[in-house]
Amino acid sequence: MSVRFDIHHVTTCQYGAPMRFARCNLRLHPIDWDGQRVISHNVSVEPDGIMKPAPARGSLSNLSRLIVSSTTRRLDITSDAHVQIDRAVPLILDSDLTIAEVAALARLSHDVSDPSPANFLYPSPRIKADPAIAAWALDTLQPDRPALAAGLELARKIAREFRFDPDATKTETSPREAFDARAGVCQDFAQIMICALRSVGLPAAYVSGYIRTIPPPGQERLQGADAMHGWVLLWCGPKDVNGGRGWIGLDPTNAILMAGDHIVVAIGRDYKDIAPIEGIFTGSGGQDVGVAVDVVPVG
Repeated sequence: MSVRFDIHHVTTCQYGAPMRFARCNLRLHPIDWDGQRVISHNVSVEPDGIMKPAPARGSLSNLSRLIVSSTTRRLDITSDAHVQIDRAVPLILDSDLTIAEVAALARLSHDVSDPSPANFLYPSPRIKADPAIAAWALDTLQPDRPALAAGLELARKIAREFRFDPDATKTETSPREAFDARAGVCQDFAQIMICALRSVGLPAAYVSGYIRTIPPPGQERLQGADAMHGWVLLWCGPKDVNGGRGWIGLDPTNAILMAGDHIVVAIGRDYKDIAPIEGIFTGSGGQDVGVAVDVVPVG
């Protein structure tokens, strides 16, 4: 069923002393993706700044660069998007390729495009190879198992064994630190899952995006609905090969497959590639950042 969503995302930066200059990379514009079409998007900044597109190296994203040269103690960045989603819950099929088959096809791929599986096979700046995480996931990720079914079981294992706790980790927390604590937020769970999937040769990407704020009647509210959310894309073989499924999303925070409630903003190797807002500012005080997100179906 096709659903249109209005997304209202406000980031507020409060400065301890007057901020005189800021330069930021923004990845707030959703991308067109399988089952998803961006109808409109707008960013407003207070005080006014100069914004222009920039090359999105290392990720699939709509990257803009913002420069603010006004002296201020507060910076408001407001992103409004209108997106159409037409994406059913993927089915687990008996004909799905196995982990061993997907890993072999990924290694043999000659695709050099941005969404190529080769870009997401190997350790990345924020997701290093980790023997402890690999060993923990090994029983779930046996080579003869269908890749998608095993990936969903791994997502459920993470949701079952790890505690959602916003105070347990920080943005810079490594997958191993979150793994040892058995606690964290969506970013941590996604990066632990990616580390495990890559350990058996499966291409896995980090997704930054949104999930709907208010669930349909009778359904539970999803974790991560009040801010930007993070989850995983697993490559399940090329679609032109019998049993291949392409890229399919898995949400380990909520133990579900990506479907009609998920909106993709950016895709990268890890969180570093797709941070929604990153940059520098000039000033003598600290910075306090607040985020508010609303994702509302409109038809």
